[in-house]
Amino acid sequence: MKTLVRLFFKALRIVLGPFMLLWERLTRPRGIVRPAATQAEVERQCRDLVLYEFRTCPFCIKVRQEMHRLALPIERRDAQHPGPHRDALVAGGGKAMVPCLRIAEAGGDVRWLYESGAIIDFLRNRFGNA
Repeated sequence: MKTLVRLFFKALRIVLGPFMLLWERLTRPRGIVRPAATQAEVERQCRDLVLYEFRTCPFCIKVRQEMHRLALPIERRDAQHPGPHRDALVAGGGKAMVPCLRIAEAGGDVRWLYESGAIIDFLRNRFGNA
């Protein structure tokens, strides 16, 4: 029964995934425009951030839309399939749940932020007024 349920959801992802990605592309918000010096500082700060995601996860799409609206060039890593990105997510954050934002703090500490709402709040607070 467990295998049947997994096959059902895998088939559902295969069928709906392209439509979700198309919808993301069509509804992408305009990025905010900042002065060049301010945008350069935002880009420098974004080097300390990494988003672990699944391409067709609706919550990941929500975070990516906000990243685009705020014009944030945050590195994205696909953690859907077994491999080094998924292993890093589990080793650092403790679970293979997405979206997850890896935040490298100034002192060298690393924080792992889960939940799309919390990630969006963090991005808005940090970069919304930049």
